[in-house]
Amino acid sequence: MSGQKNLKRLKMLNPALEIKTIESESFQKYGRKIVDQRFEKIKNYLSSETKIPEKGNIYQADLEYFSDSEIKKEIERDYYGEMSIEIGYCNGKNSYLNGLEYHNGSEINIAVTDLILLLGEKKDIKANGYNSRNIEAFYLKEGNVIELYGTSLHFAPCRTEEEGFKCAVILLDGTNQPLAYQGHDDPYLFAKNKWLLVHSDKKDLIQKGAKPAINGENTEVII
Repeated sequence: MSGQKNLKRLKMLNPALEIKTIESESFQKYGRKIVDQRFEKIKNYLSSETKIPEKGNIYQADLEYFSDSEIKKEIERDYYGEMSIEIGYCNGKNSYLNGLEYHNGSEINIAVTDLILLLGEKKDIKANGYNSRNIEAFYLKEGNVIELYGTSLHFAPCRTEEEGFKCAVILLDGTNQPLAYQGHDDPYLFAKNKWLLVHSDKKDLIQKGAKPAINGENTEVII
């Protein structure tokens, strides 16, 4: 299904959720669209060499295939000021908000398939947590590349079709790895360079120490 037809269908199925595109002015506070053909190398590899799980999501932070690649060196040079990065992916069948995370430093996403991102702003985290009514939904069509700013709250993408989604995830090296020190006072610090708030529905992450601090509905994208 073409991107426009898919988006029109999703808007009809989700009348209470305004689904915007990354070309909209609303997206500018969260990130920017990147037009750079070099990212096609990553998209094509993930399209052919990674799978969508039968249920849930799978996340791999750093693919060995790109560990010493020219494209990795170019992204480090041109997008991260020569800081070391990791090139990984998140594939799955998610349809819910479930959680929100942020990092110090930008995240680059490549839509290997069509997908929807549910985004918020770090500044809207209050003393009692974050209210999901502030969430905005953005449709990415296959091939879109975006940079999400470090102040943008995000989590796993949502699928737009039954088969699920595939998404490349590029971050500063070491992000999402286990913390070396467990005595931090920050209630949202969950892993290296990963601050995480979850909805009370997300029991598995709460059991691992994530703070249930998303108030309101657990936003769902109906497909």
